[in-house]
Amino acid sequence: MPLRKSDVVEEALRFLDAEGLDQLTMRKLSAALNVQGGALYRHFPNKEALLDAVADKIVEGIGDPLPNVSWPEQIQILGNRLRTALLSHRDGANVVAGTFAPGANTIIGSDMAVQVLCGAGLPPAQAGWMSFALFYYVLGHTIEEQAQLRLPPDHDWRVHTERLNVKVSPQYAAALDSLTGTDPAERFDYGLNVFIDGLCRLQATLPPPQGEAARQAAS
Repeated sequence: MPLRKSDVVEEALRFLDAEGLDQLTMRKLSAALNVQGGALYRHFPNKEALLDAVADKIVEGIGDPLPNVSWPEQIQILGNRLRTALLSHRDGANVVAGTFAPGANTIIGSDMAVQVLCGAGLPPAQAGWMSFALFYYVLGHTIEEQAQLRLPPDHDWRVHTERLNVKVSPQYAAALDSLTGTDPAERFDYGLNVFIDGLCRLQATLPPPQGEAARQAAS
């Protein structure tokens, strides 16, 4: 059976889960697929193009229809969908962070976020800015989450800091203790809720849509 583009992406994801992003090369992927290297290049001209496709596969489903709930709840759902998708594959957040050519799934998810925020009253430009801010919050948090998973079991930030001969404040020590000792999902939800709270405060300052303003003036 001829090698399909989807076969290459699926095998790349399996390789990623088993070996990690640093080990993924076109040569190793060809060996895993038991094909000559040229077979991959017929579908992807280089590793960057392959990773673009892998990244878009990782975020598949982000833009699925949302339940009929309030717009802050919809933003929360989108943020959690993205985090779950990134965590579903080893180094998933780093793969997505390293891509520059958005695929169909990425665009659909971004469009969904912009529509939700425009429905809340934000102009399209600001809705786009806030959608990217949300995306980068989730991406950055998840990159750190997955990086922590790679730390050795005996890693201790206090020991590391002492080796650097850096003296830290009690407040910073307490902050790092919480950072390393709290469930990442709890920290993620806290940050996401703060982000959404800020959006709600912004939305409250926006003028009503023209049609709504006319109705208020007539009443």
